[in-house]
Amino acid sequence: MTKRFISANASEIISMTASELKQSIKASEGRIVMSENVVGREPFIEDITNAEIARAFGADLILLNGIDVLNPKISGLSSSEESFVDQLHKLVGRPIGVNLEPVDEEATMAEDRLTIAEGRQANSKTINKIESLGLDFVCLTGNPGTGVTNTQIEKTISVTRKLFSGLIIAGKMHGAGVSESIVDLKTVKSFIKAGADIILVPAVGTVPGFDENELKEIVKAVHKEGALVLSAIGTSQESSDEDTIKQIAIRNKICGVDIQHIGDAGYGGIAPVENIFALSKALRGMRHTASMMARSIHR
Repeated sequence: MTKRFISANASEIISMTASELKQSIKASEGRIVMSENVVGREPFIEDITNAEIARAFGADLILLNGIDVLNPKISGLSSSEESFVDQLHKLVGRPIGVNLEPVDEEATMAEDRLTIAEGRQANSKTINKIESLGLDFVCLTGNPGTGVTNTQIEKTISVTRKLFSGLIIAGKMHGAGVSESIVDLKTVKSFIKAGADIILVPAVGTVPGFDENELKEIVKAVHKEGALVLSAIGTSQESSDEDTIKQIAIRNKICGVDIQHIGDAGYGGIAPVENIFALSKALRGMRHTASMMARSIHR
């Protein structure tokens, strides 16, 4: 039987298969924190990675944003023949994932389109690359203005399922510049049918009109199919005050989500560290927060 994530040592976490990691997260009963950080900016502390900072303040899963997986460069990480995934595993002892963006060239845009590098887009070339790098999970989503649609996410999930052995997270934190509904039950079910392990939804309180009733309905439907739910603070509210973060945390935990994400819109491309800490403490109290922060990665 897989040990729950919040009680596991780094060596146990890193050695988990995708299915074991999913079960370990599920067994932690809504007490898992994901921190997203931008890899190309100067880190909050210039000579170490944002991943190390996030882990130190309570993050369990590290999501790298803006990374070109075909030409990866991570600020604070020295160049090495080792892959950046192997290096980060050694530094933080946590699962590492990346954003890949299923860009839809036919999308009806609500704002000017932002063109991104091929290595940031979700396609067979980049998916094969993340498989060879040994990433633990991929998040199929869209940054502001990139033109990612739910239709294209669904198509990409099916391709990713065939090529990638890690966990697949899919969904949108916000509109990504497109004129369409961010999330609804029909879309969520289509993602699961295509092969998604974890459904990403905006956290209640982060996008207009998405409320607790809608989230509860989605959570029940997702759990019924054996998948998990991740709520995301991806609308720059990750740089709000701690009270806002705590309110969002409790509201979404009541709705039953399994993982709570905090975005990268703080100084240096990471949420303010006090907000990562506040999110962790609100979700699991000081005991488990201290355990995850203080437990050596050499255990």
